[in-house]
Amino acid sequence: MANPKHKISRARRDKRRSHHKLTPPNLSVCPQCHEMKLPHVTCLNCGTYKGKAIIAVEEG
Repeated sequence: MANPKHKISRARRDKRRSHHKLTPPNLSVCPQCHEMKLPHVTCLNCGTYKGKAIIAVEEG
């Protein structure tokens, strides 16, 4: 099996991997307030996660 002859710098390595980050984040609908939110994250609009109130959100 071939072995690398020189160390690949972090900049060169990360340039090769940079195009993987171009996709936008997936969004899901909050079952309580029906706003778009990141999956597996507390809804910032109503403050619930898996049907339970996690954070207190000010109304108005």
